[in-house]
Amino acid sequence: MLMTKGRGGGTGAGLSRVSGALLAMSRHLEVRDVLKTIVVSARELLDAEYAALGVPDDHGGFAQFVVDGVSEEQWKAIGPLPRQHGILAAMLKDATPQRLADVRLDPRFGGWPSAHPDMSDFLGLPIADGDEVLGAVFLANKRCPKPQGGCGFTAEDEELLAILAQHAAIALTNARLYERSRELTIAGERARLAHELHDAVSQKLFSLRLTAQAATALVDRDPARAKDELQQIALLAAEAADELRSAVVELRPAALDEDGLVATLRTQVQVLDRAHSARVTFASHGVRALPAAQEEALLRVAQEALHNALRHAGARQVDVTLTRHGQGARLRVVDDGRGFDPSAVRRAGRHLGLVSMRDRAGGVGGGLTVESAPGKGTAIEMEVPGG
Repeated sequence: MLMTKGRGGGTGAGLSRVSGALLAMSRHLEVRDVLKTIVVSARELLDAEYAALGVPDDHGGFAQFVVDGVSEEQWKAIGPLPRQHGILAAMLKDATPQRLADVRLDPRFGGWPSAHPDMSDFLGLPIADGDEVLGAVFLANKRCPKPQGGCGFTAEDEELLAILAQHAAIALTNARLYERSRELTIAGERARLAHELHDAVSQKLFSLRLTAQAATALVDRDPARAKDELQQIALLAAEAADELRSAVVELRPAALDEDGLVATLRTQVQVLDRAHSARVTFASHGVRALPAAQEEALLRVAQEALHNALRHAGARQVDVTLTRHGQGARLRVVDDGRGFDPSAVRRAGRHLGLVSMRDRAGGVGGGLTVESAPGKGTAIEMEVPGG
């Protein structure tokens, strides 16, 4: 039977903390939130100085990597995400727990960047769903007196972390299913609306064409009837415009209304980061809620810029930032792809969605700038005023 003692002392306190951690995990639906909760819970429960969790990609790196106990400044100084080698590879490939007195003395240890905090005793476990390894969680530097030549983490700690890892697998799987379900719901809703839009607008445009042909035939021999037909054309055109406006309102992403711009952009970036070999990141600073039209425009421009970077530019890194700009916001999407000559693109009649992006920015009183050159990547920046 597992007996755990919390820092407050006593088995009851330990079990209460375990229960709280498991409830916190099950409460979140976003994958990133679940990962962060797992890491924070593990570090607090086992009283470790550092904790981390990595979700592997298919290219020897990590699709996501979450840490606790390291400041944002330290994390930036450490540099690129680690690779799947050494101890991490053992947990991911062999799905084996690792409990070490000093990780630096292990023959598999390959060192770490100069800004990396110093770590000694180490405990790591895979997070698995059946035979599929979803990730690995590990802790370092147990806050306790270390036995001579031994590890501060005990067999009981390993057992407790194994329980957390089992529940983490369930929470992580549920979060992924939720995100996938929401993506499919949005895709299905878009397909339905596209079908309705096609039917409604096509009918109006067909009527417009027939009425225009009739008016043309009547201009010389019956000007009065031609005038009536022209009036009908104006009415049909107004109805078609109304249909389009209604469709655009319906096409506003449901997640944007429910979650707001920052959360919606973060989720979409995370989905793209998992779906592509390129690293896609998102950062937000001080952004306040904006009028619906501005948020819609910012989201659409971000989507178009991301599409260009990932599908056309061959980018390996795409960084999306959204920051406060006066009463409004500034969006910046930067990639390290092959770049292009904006003037040559315009001359060739190829726009890469730039015209659409500029129209969206201008439509909400904002502006769009594009910086790019062959071999130098692309930076797209959009500014919008507040309400």
